[in-house]
Amino acid sequence: MGFLSPICAIFFFFGVKVYCQYEFYQWDEDYDQDSDDDYQTEFQFRQSVEYGVPFHQYTLGCASECFCPTNFPTSMYCDNRKLKTIPNIPMHIQQLYLQFNEIEAVTTNSFINATYLKEINLSHNKIKSQKIDYGVFAKFSNLLQLHLEHNDLEEFPFPLPKSLERLLLGYNKISTLQTNAMDGLVNLTMLDLCYNHLHDSVLKDKIFAKTEKLMQLNLCNNRLESMPPGLPSSLMYLSLENNSISSIPEKYFDKLPKLHALRMSYNKLQDIPYNSFNLSNLIELNVGHNKLKQEFYIPRNLEHLYLENNEIEKINVTMMCPSIDPLHLHHLTYLRVDQNKLKEPISSYIFFCFPHLRSIYYGEQRSTHGQTIQLKTQVFRRFQDDDDDDDNDDHDDPEGAHEGQEQEGAEGPFDPHYYEIQEWQETI
Repeated sequence: MGFLSPICAIFFFFGVKVYCQYEFYQWDEDYDQDSDDDYQTEFQFRQSVEYGVPFHQYTLGCASECFCPTNFPTSMYCDNRKLKTIPNIPMHIQQLYLQFNEIEAVTTNSFINATYLKEINLSHNKIKSQKIDYGVFAKFSNLLQLHLEHNDLEEFPFPLPKSLERLLLGYNKISTLQTNAMDGLVNLTMLDLCYNHLHDSVLKDKIFAKTEKLMQLNLCNNRLESMPPGLPSSLMYLSLENNSISSIPEKYFDKLPKLHALRMSYNKLQDIPYNSFNLSNLIELNVGHNKLKQEFYIPRNLEHLYLENNEIEKINVTMMCPSIDPLHLHHLTYLRVDQNKLKEPISSYIFFCFPHLRSIYYGEQRSTHGQTIQLKTQVFRRFQDDDDDDDNDDHDDPEGAHEGQEQEGAEGPFDPHYYEIQEWQETI
């Protein structure tokens, strides 16, 4: 015990000394309690839109003719500047906007440094096919969207990069298309060729067959006389308005099971096979402004049907809806039949076949003498799906002014051009 006592005393005094050091240490001498706004983390993270794209200072890249906003450093805006040539494009630019200029040629020299472009908009210019350098677009391995609408193109641009997803070529003069022009576009989802000079002979080799991801195809306002062959089964939206198509082959749409919307107004259709549109996913069908005389089968999921301006004299509901299945009701909500030759309104049985039908637009009908007549349609009061709706109507209109508002042919203000100006839904 005599030996341990001095050792214990030594440890005791050492502990007291350490304690006193911490007790009287002034923390605020080395650490400011207020936050330092200029404090920087040890690791600096450089800005980059995507990995693999090198970092560039904002001062590195904008053509003098254009504008490059600091909050969008990879975008260059050169639109509406009366440009006649394409300026040199810096390497880091990914979105290039050159629409509404006077550009006539697309040369490789302008894009010699540009390697990361994802979107190019050259619409509303004066570009001609022969003034596009061969392969100028093909080198852009990241290109997703190319706008060339409203130009003077006479040929389909070729070659194009396989990365391309959206290609807009409307409002040109395209009349020729190479047989293998579409073969490499394996990622294409949307193709707009409306308002061109395409004939059946251009599409006869099933040029769209290898675009297995194509979802939207616009061929409106061309010179087609028959349905385009070999369309991919992935197609969801097909626009064929303003052509001269006179018939639809039997079982033509069997190979397009995903079709959601079909627009074939302003053609020369006369007879349509009864089950042509028996598609489980079809929601919108427009065959207005044709020469149809009889009905066809209405698929269960169809919601909007346009039959205006045809030669229909009577609509047989049982032809459109041969049976009623309480467990699988039809979804039709809107029917337009104005400018036909109907002599009487459609039978009220149509509301039993199509219980979701909210409106039938009769408009004016054409008589055999070339005059227009207005059908006298009966007031039809629909049962409400929700009792709360009835209560709300009673509160809003205690005098019953809304009684009979679901009248056939009296749906309120109607813009006959509303459909034509609507765009496809952006689902692609």
